[in-house]
Order: sequence, then structure tokens, then C-alpha cells
Amino acid sequence: MADTCNIALIGQKFMGRAHSNAYLKVERFFNVPVKPVMHTIAGLDLISLAPFADRWGWKKYGTNWKDVVKDPAIGLVDISTPNHMHAEQALAAISAGKHVACEKPLAGTLKDARLMKNAAARSRRSKTFVWFNYRRCPAVAFARQLIQEDRLGRVFHVRARYLQDWGGPDTPMSWRFQKKYAGSGAHGDLSAHIIDMARFLTGQEFVEVLGAMTETFVPDRATPPTSRKTGGRVTQKKKPSRTKVDVDDAVAFVARLEGGTMATFEASRVAHGHQNDNTIEINGEHGSLRFSFEDMNWLWYYDARDEKATAGWRKIMCTSAGNHPYAGAWWPDAHIIGYEHTFVNMVADIMAALGGEEPIVPLPDFADAYETQRVLEAALLAAKHRAAVKLSEIK
Repeated sequence: MADTCNIALIGQKFMGRAHSNAYLKVERFFNVPVKPVMHTIAGLDLISLAPFADRWGWKKYGTNWKDVVKDPAIGLVDISTPNHMHAEQALAAISAGKHVACEKPLAGTLKDARLMKNAAARSRRSKTFVWFNYRRCPAVAFARQLIQEDRLGRVFHVRARYLQDWGGPDTPMSWRFQKKYAGSGAHGDLSAHIIDMARFLTGQEFVEVLGAMTETFVPDRATPPTSRKTGGRVTQKKKPSRTKVDVDDAVAFVARLEGGTMATFEASRVAHGHQNDNTIEINGEHGSLRFSFEDMNWLWYYDARDEKATAGWRKIMCTSAGNHPYAGAWWPDAHIIGYEHTFVNMVADIMAALGGEEPIVPLPDFADAYETQRVLEAALLAAKHRAAVKLSEIK
């Protein structure tokens, strides 16, 4: 019989749903050595928390995350809160001897990320994980396998973009548009993923950010009115207003990786026509690979050693059991998977790690995610000072 691990999830919004679904589904599709038990969820909104817990299968719920973290029954604390809360919650969980899974980016600031990394390094009991879920797309994991097999040879170029269009002028104010809560805008939200993907696929670390630019196209956003219910009547508490945006809507930067690899990155939340366009292409001396999340079951591969007359891009459906990572847990060939499956795949790997087994592909821990945070910081500094920033300067 497999061991169990009681999970406490902090946060009940978008990522709370994604993580809850993953804990619900993982045993149905993977033979995990440790089974997650959906023990407790903590959130701020008690009114919606109870139905959320009931809908998603959480046994207990509460609004005091500090009490939840201290509960001796909890084995793993899963943090899916806004970025500024990550450090306090992770440090408390590590201090209580819990394993910790944290949403990306690791923190809102480099200082907080460093505190988290150092606490994890000092702990003898806590394993840490960070939800860079796109590593768990079968096509991305397979691309890494091909690069490790030297199919591309020396890597020359990395070009990555993560474009979305939900952040236009009509989008109201939320924590994602305020620096004190998010740390940065599209940069931390989206660049974090493509930086991690570049590191994961190539196996190379960043050496220098040569130049960067950020832009805030929407300077202020509507703050919705708040209301309260008194004596059965809903009354308006605060009139609608507009609040200044102090994070980036878009960012672009150029970098160099180990081995002389050139890399370009672009992230935007105001790119109309791109809903979740997470795309990366890698060019090497023997060929190229290209992946786009909006067509996530496919990997494009070009072998430059093919005969010129018949050479061309190969479109590989990465759903074949026995040939593609994670595919064997799901459906027959070409019965495609989606966004939610990347989280289930990651929970399977987390449970494998907790059970002393090797994950299907490497899991990012706090130390790993800190390296991505350093690159995020270097790009912001390069944009601020209009100068190159060496990663050796970012401690």
C-alpha cells in the first residue's frame, strides 16, 4: 500500500483550481508511491471557501493559513497566493518542517526569493518544488530529451516569447498590476516561464543580460466598486475609481547563455490575438526544435543533416506511449491532452520525489527557481539602467 501525504493548499482562485484538480486526478492516471490527501484549504474569502472545498474535495477549510501550516497532520504546503505572500508562507512552512510547493515566480522580489532559497537549503526535512508546469508538457520534456541526445549539437540560438492579450485597457485593476503585490508585471508572470524553459531545455545557465526594455501601455486601471451586505441589503462601500499601474505590460530582453548561446525573450499581456502563446525555438549546429503551447501536443523538429531535396520541418505528435514522456499515463495515440494535465503530471513527479523515486523529468526546487529569479532581476536592472548586467553581479 502506498504511503500518503496530507496536503494543505493556500489560495482558492485560478491556481487553486488547477492544483486541486491535479491532486484529485493524479492517482487515477499514475501509480504514485505517495498518495496526496486533500486535507485542508486556506483562503481569505470564507463565503466562497466552503463551496470551493466541497466542490474540489478538500476535507477541511479555514481562513488562517498560519494555523494550517502549523498543523502537525500536514505534510506538504502548497502555496498558490499572490507573489508578495510567497516568502512569509514558505518560510513558515519550512520552519514547521513541511514540504513546500510554491507557485511561480518564486517570489515578488529577489530578496524574498533568496530568503526562501536559503531556508530550504538549511532545512533537513523540507523538500521544495516550484510550479513551472510547462516542463511537464510531453512535447517540452521530449524536446529536452532530444537535446540531451545531442540531436541539435551545439546550441546557437534560443528565442522565446510568451504573449497574452487579456491585459488591455478595459481590464480592471487587480494585484497583478501592482508592484507591491506582484513584484513586476508580464515579466514575472510570463518571462519566468520562458526563462525556466530555456534553462530546462538547454541545460545552460544565463551569463549576461545584454539589454532590456519594459513598457507600461495602460498607465491606470479601473478599480471596481466594493460592496457590503447589511440587513439583507447590498450597499456600495466604495465608488469606482482608477488606480495607477506601476508594473510592466510588456518586456523584451537579449541575453547570453553558457557556451556562447544567444537568446532573445519577449513577454506581453497586451498582444491581441495571442491568448496563451508560450513559444520557444532552439537552433543548433545540427538542427532546430520549436514548441508552442497553443498547439501543445506537437513538437517541430528540423534535422539539418537530412538530404536537401527532402529536408523540412517534422511535426511530431508527442502522445505516443513508450516514446514520449508522460504520454503513457493518458490516452491512446493522438488523443490529445491539455493545460490541466501539466499540473497532474507535476503532482505525479512530486509524489515520486516524496516517495524516494526519480521524477520523469527534473523538478525545480527553490534553488533552481532562484536562478530564474536572478535572470528576472538582471533584465529589470538592464532596462532601468540601459546597460548590460552580468549574472555574476546578481547574488
